[in-house]
Amino acid sequence: MQRSVNIYTLSTCSHCKATKKFLDDCAVKYEFTDVDLLDGEERVAILKDVKKWNPRCSFPTIIIGDRVIVGYREDEIKEALGL
Repeated sequence: MQRSVNIYTLSTCSHCKATKKFLDDCAVKYEFTDVDLLDGEERVAILKDVKKWNPRCSFPTIIIGDRVIVGYREDEIKEALGL
């Protein structure tokens, strides 16, 4: 069963890019938000959301089902996805 995968990223972050590439290589469908490309109210709302999952508000913040992984952690991502 495919769990929902959401990632909060920064467009310039190498760990964020590595995470997206890893998920692409594993053929995992995911949605992502490049937080640094948002403006105004939208950015404020998304950052508030990120802080609920990850109070330090660091990137990437990866949500797989109800599990939160902060940073590019291949083994944890694989485990959470059941790969």
